[in-house]
Amino acid sequence: MRTRIVGLAVLAAVLAIALFGVPLAGGVLKYAKSNERTKLLLGADAAAAAVSADVLRGKMPTDLRDPNDGTHLAVYVDRGLRILGTGPEGGDPAVYAALHGEISNKDLNGELVVAVPVTHDTDVIGAVRAASPVMAVYRQVALVWLGMLGLGGLAIGMVWLVARRQARRLARPLEELSEAARRLGQGDFSVRTTPAAIPEIDSVGSALNSTAGRLDAMLARERSFSADASHQLRTPLTGLRLRLEAAMEHPGQDLRHAITDGIAAADRLEQTIEELLALARDTRSSNATPLDLPVLLDEIEAGWHDRLAAQDRALHVAVDPLAPVSLASTAAVRQVLTVLLDNAATHGSGTVSVAVRNAADALAIDVSDEGTGITAPEPELFTRRSRLADGHGIGLALARSLAEAEGGRLRLTRPAPPTFTLLVPAQA
Repeated sequence: MRTRIVGLAVLAAVLAIALFGVPLAGGVLKYAKSNERTKLLLGADAAAAAVSADVLRGKMPTDLRDPNDGTHLAVYVDRGLRILGTGPEGGDPAVYAALHGEISNKDLNGELVVAVPVTHDTDVIGAVRAASPVMAVYRQVALVWLGMLGLGGLAIGMVWLVARRQARRLARPLEELSEAARRLGQGDFSVRTTPAAIPEIDSVGSALNSTAGRLDAMLARERSFSADASHQLRTPLTGLRLRLEAAMEHPGQDLRHAITDGIAAADRLEQTIEELLALARDTRSSNATPLDLPVLLDEIEAGWHDRLAAQDRALHVAVDPLAPVSLASTAAVRQVLTVLLDNAATHGSGTVSVAVRNAADALAIDVSDEGTGITAPEPELFTRRSRLADGHGIGLALARSLAEAEGGRLRLTRPAPPTFTLLVPAQA
């Protein structure tokens, strides 16, 4: 943790310096070039004024000298003919633009070039080209950049020193919190933390201290959840077995196929009960395995296609290829989807759709149908045994509890047509 705090502080400092320094460095380069072009323009204007009289008379100018700052001057006349100075023999695009009466600024062949026309009255009688090596500008800018890098390095060093001190101050109480949490996880409900004089950490410590007192209530709620789930599933299981046994008592009828299917359905209900009890008691393996989504979707299609077809309804399953992998329990997700599909089959109408998609850092599963919609407010919808519930008022509350136990969420994303969305965390 200390390393991460220091690394994060240094990274933030580097990003801040880069965000300000890179545009500033670009501005320095732009300013240096602009300043150099201004100097070239002034020199070219002065040279044009000095040679205009000689060019007008057709004489060779005599008072054109290159400055001692690395600037090269050249005089051109009609068709780009150089008559004096240092420059390309046949002119260049900047010279031709100046011969047509335009002041030209260009970067050509590693040089900053400024060309101005030499005029008499309104006639262009020649052009003066001023150029300087762009590397000279880069060398000046490089010195400024080195100074900026030095200041940036000094700032990062100071941030590193301050971050190390703060990391030590923050890590020590967090290490104590970690030890207290470990003891609490092992069943030591007497564990308490000491204040660290840091409000946020003290808040966590206070919450951890109150956790031990709430564990008994949490265990009681889990026992209630197990009893509700078992009651909700064992009742239809008993009815199914009674119907199958009654069918087998009628002689002369070949009902073996129906009886076999019924017993298989009873076995699946028993498996559901075992899964719900395991989820409630948290007796699953500590080695988390990814959610087996393909198998789960195959089970949904196999188990719900016939039931919906008997109502002249269809089941549509769509999977986004970019859907992430989740470590949520397959059993928990299966039970949540069972509740949602049962509600869609019982209270909805039209095609039932199951869509698996990517939702930022989570795996999203949407279950919808083409029914008229849900009018109950969402808090009441997920309240156990709500007075507004159409059925027993346990299923959706049970599903939300399972989703939250896996670190996910279950919510009504659209009331009409009704769409429920299960969000479970994606694997990091």
